[in-house]
Amino acid sequence: MRASSIPVDAKTLNRMAAQARVLKALAHPTRLFIVDQLSRHEICVCELTDLIGADISTVSKHLSVLRSAGVLTDERRGAQVFYRLRTDAVRPVLAGAREIVQSFAREQVELAKAG
Repeated sequence: MRASSIPVDAKTLNRMAAQARVLKALAHPTRLFIVDQLSRHEICVCELTDLIGADISTVSKHLSVLRSAGVLTDERRGAQVFYRLRTDAVRPVLAGAREIVQSFAREQVELAKAG
């Protein structure tokens, strides 16, 4: 069955482009780790640097990508900058990705057993 050709309006394309920016920002292991940590509580840059084991400029770059995509928000408190998720809506996205990975892995194991 072939999908019908339906013209896509500019508003829809813009919405899809914005969603793609969010997904692209999440599409890095370090940034997924950051989002996973922030899904538990807000964290300062210094703590993230320790958790990740990278220098502050690398962590700041990842945070900047996530903030630019609208995933994070930050708040300066004195010399520290604290980050938190803009919305909890990213939690089901992470859970969905984990479920896909687990399902695919189970399928691959079954295929290996059958072959």
